[in-house]
Amino acid sequence: MTLSALDQLKTLTTIVADTGDLQAIQQFRPLDATTNPSLITAAAQQPENRELIEDAYFQARSEGYETDLLVERTIDILTVKLGVEILKIVEGRVSTEVDAALSYDTEATISKAKELLALYKGYGIDQNRILIKIASTWEGIQAAKVLEAEGIHCNLTLLFGLHQAKACADAKVTLISPFVGRILDWYKKAEKVNSYPIEKDPGVLSVKQIYHFYKQNDVKTEVMGASFRSIEQVLGLAGCDLLTVSPNLLADLEKDFRTVTSQLTTEHAHSHQDHRCAVLTEAEFKHDLEADLMAFQLLQSGVDGFIKAREQLSTLLRQSFGLDAEIKA
Repeated sequence: MTLSALDQLKTLTTIVADTGDLQAIQQFRPLDATTNPSLITAAAQQPENRELIEDAYFQARSEGYETDLLVERTIDILTVKLGVEILKIVEGRVSTEVDAALSYDTEATISKAKELLALYKGYGIDQNRILIKIASTWEGIQAAKVLEAEGIHCNLTLLFGLHQAKACADAKVTLISPFVGRILDWYKKAEKVNSYPIEKDPGVLSVKQIYHFYKQNDVKTEVMGASFRSIEQVLGLAGCDLLTVSPNLLADLEKDFRTVTSQLTTEHAHSHQDHRCAVLTEAEFKHDLEADLMAFQLLQSGVDGFIKAREQLSTLLRQSFGLDAEIKA
């Protein structure tokens, strides 16, 4: 029997579902799952999640929260409740994101991460099944460094360049999520082209560079390619530690029967000693980030986008529970 591209890929790479859609996770049965504010907002609009939203709201209210703080607490509880439901389906971990508005505040990020973990603990979830998701700003990476030292596992997201990956290695984070599709989008617009052959796809090449750097320097941090635009990009990174893929692309991979071969291996990485590991200072990190226009722009726009998604969820909750009228009163 011929295996689908998805089944072949699963023999080379850990597949993670990039969604808050519980039905999709049930269908594809990935080992892990990732969420972000945009995915949480989308999940909150699904009728089948109405009970989760109401439970989150009434729990926040019972804890004594009111007005604006009530909405923020409800979002945090809802985010964790969705994570709990996901963990009932997957065998591994779920990534839960800290409020992106805290991306440039190390102490606030640490505090929020611990709040989220306390909620998970209240639902009986082992801390080792949670990855705290944090934007790869300098401040976010330093927060992750503190959290990892305390045994709290982190997933550094919105990662677009080797300088960010190096800083994450210095911080000994558990996992990074370099974005493939957003890099491709940026270069297509900047270079005014419609497409690239997969061997020249700038998003795919970026993840390969990071993967090689980590394996060459025996960095233990896992590399999880993210933000894909096509199954060609996904298959172009076959062999990566993990790949987080949206349900629509998982469905396409399930219907595809081409032969899948590994594009990334530790052995191949060690045969190309391109980069030596050196600890980056804050000044060096920020210099490298600002010098990389693509990474600089995409990091900030990514943070802004996640903030906007959380604001949309806030508006949805206010309207749903009549909180705008309550606040005005």
